Amino acid sequence: MLCPRCRKLISSDERICPYCSLTNPADRKLLKMVNLLGMDRLDMINLIVYLNAGFYLLALLLDPYTATLAINPFTFLSPSNESLFYLGASGAIPLTGYNRWWTIISASFLHGSLLHIFFNMIAFKQLGPFVLREYGVSRFLVIYILAGGMGFLISSLAGVALTIGASASICALIGAIIYYGKSRGDFYGHLIYRQALGWVVGLVIIGLIVPGINNLAHGSGLVSGIALAWLLGYQEGRDRQVALVVAGWLCAAATALILLWAIAGALLAAYAQ
Repeated sequence: MLCPRCRKLISSDERICPYCSLTNPADRKLLKMVNLLGMDRLDMINLIVYLNAGFYLLALLLDPYTATLAINPFTFLSPSNESLFYLGASGAIPLTGYNRWWTIISASFLHGSLLHIFFNMIAFKQLGPFVLREYGVSRFLVIYILAGGMGFLISSLAGVALTIGASASICALIGAIIYYGKSRGDFYGHLIYRQALGWVVGLVIIGLIVPGINNLAHGSGLVSGIALAWLLGYQEGRDRQVALVVAGWLCAAATALILLWAIAGALLAAYAQ
């Protein structure tokens, strides 16, 4: 039989997988059924990058005549506030005045300029593969989506209006890396921990220098990422539980529905105009 965790060939009477130390691998029938859905085979990093790029282009196309062509690199090719609002920008007013609770998820896939999405996706491509490898797909999705959403929820409740960007979710990945390095504790873990703290220092400096940064969402995403990483644990020494796989699928499905809802609403609003 194939081990449900590492997918290597083992004897069906093995009590512990000799490759990944999974206990009672033959009893994980439900987990093997869940694995047939094949989420592990998806290129999650590029999928998220493509989603962000697609939503950025859609925001520009919804209102192309108001896209900013200023020389200022921070505002060059900026979608209009109306396009961002209809596509799911988060903030205090949408949450309380329009009952748009779903925007705490959709806001992570929206960006305010070409430079904004470029730097966010560069950071994501650097951090995402590490968290995906050490935590697995299910934990990665739960941390990226839920912790990022928590960052926008807290900033919205604090009164921050019209906030967007993948940086809250990226900060959640940094939080997960911090927990991994601190929890691991050996020389390698110490190096990872120090490198992650360097990212935090960089975020603080950027937040103080660059105007319009939602530092509250960054900080909330970071803390939420640490908390979820502590709650879920990383792959080394942990069984891959069915509940965790289901949680990852639920996060992915809910995000897909929210993004489709945002696209439909934005297209209807553009048509009405």
